[in-house]
Amino acid sequence: MRPSDRGSVTAEAAVGLPALVAVLGAALWAVGLIGAQLECVDAARAGARAVARGEPVVSVRAAAARSAPRGAEIAVSIVGEMVRVRISALIRPSWGLMLPAIRVEASASAATEPGVIDLSGRTPEGRMP
Repeated sequence: MRPSDRGSVTAEAAVGLPALVAVLGAALWAVGLIGAQLECVDAARAGARAVARGEPVVSVRAAAARSAPRGAEIAVSIVGEMVRVRISALIRPSWGLMLPAIRVEASASAATEPGVIDLSGRTPEGRMP
């Protein structure tokens, strides 16, 4: 080792270590976003199944909220024989409070069971109950 090379490993480590931490942080943030997206998908699916069975909207929201990320918005719509549940949430990393929040959302649709009444008060066949 030449005398002019002394300390070069320390300098390389000082430059490389923050870059490694930044890449690791980005990877963990991506994993967290994917997890939140999957929670939204599960919540939308659970809500759509509940609406299709004819459960009240309050029960549907509760079923979807159990699977959704904290603070998620839950929208339920019924049109004719089809129901749609949309889950939307703003996700922010707990370790990066200065980073912007990213919106993840998912929706699920299902056909209603025979006899379930839609929001207009009509049965799926179009008759008033």
